[in-house]
Amino acid sequence: MKKETRGYMLLILLGMLAILALLKMNVINQNEEYHMFSDGYTLFSIPNFWNVISNVPIAVVGFIGLIKLKFNFKSQLQYFILFSGIILVAMGSSFYHMNPNSQSLIWDRLPMTVVFMTICSIIISEFIDDNAGRKILIPILIVGLLSVVYWSITNDLRPYVFVQFYPLLVIPIVLVCFKSRFNTKVYYWLLLIIYGLAKILEQFDEGVYLELEIISGHSLKHVCSAIGLAFLLIIYQKRKKGIVLETKELLI
Repeated sequence: MKKETRGYMLLILLGMLAILALLKMNVINQNEEYHMFSDGYTLFSIPNFWNVISNVPIAVVGFIGLIKLKFNFKSQLQYFILFSGIILVAMGSSFYHMNPNSQSLIWDRLPMTVVFMTICSIIISEFIDDNAGRKILIPILIVGLLSVVYWSITNDLRPYVFVQFYPLLVIPIVLVCFKSRFNTKVYYWLLLIIYGLAKILEQFDEGVYLELEIISGHSLKHVCSAIGLAFLLIIYQKRKKGIVLETKELLI
């Protein structure tokens, strides 16, 4: 059996199991303790200063991406949405951390789903089928955004949990079972590893703050996330060069 065939089978099986688990799972309510961060330091009249300002590197990655695109959304819609979404993540997260509560959290999570779903679309384009990846972009973006809207109305996080974590299970399968035309696989693995590290820092927010005394785990999570997202700049550059080379070969 070919690797690609095994990959398709695993993706279908994983999708079925994930949907079944989602339906069988009890309602997941938003824990209000989630909004209680260890570092509440105020500086320059900005509350939770480091949790807010640590989003700047994320915004920088997004702006660099748009500059590389030359703000041209027509030919590179996936990457235009991705880098725009990264900027919105920085803005939404900053807004949330200035006044952490479930209402402001909506504006943090909406752009995050845009980034998650767009990365999925890009990976499908690069490793499985370019047209399929492009066509699936808008539908999965809508699903992602609706998962946040659903949570905001019902206080049920199950669809959002699915949208956030299902791609983390899909991506390794795609990386193992499918090939990229642009030799970018290692950068996707690095992105996943650093994302995992960011989640660990988030989990040990207070412990990191007590140990370092100057910055919390959550603030370092933002910095770590920016480093991970920066690999998307390398991936885009390699994809762009690869497409140019393929075009030249066709013309020869």
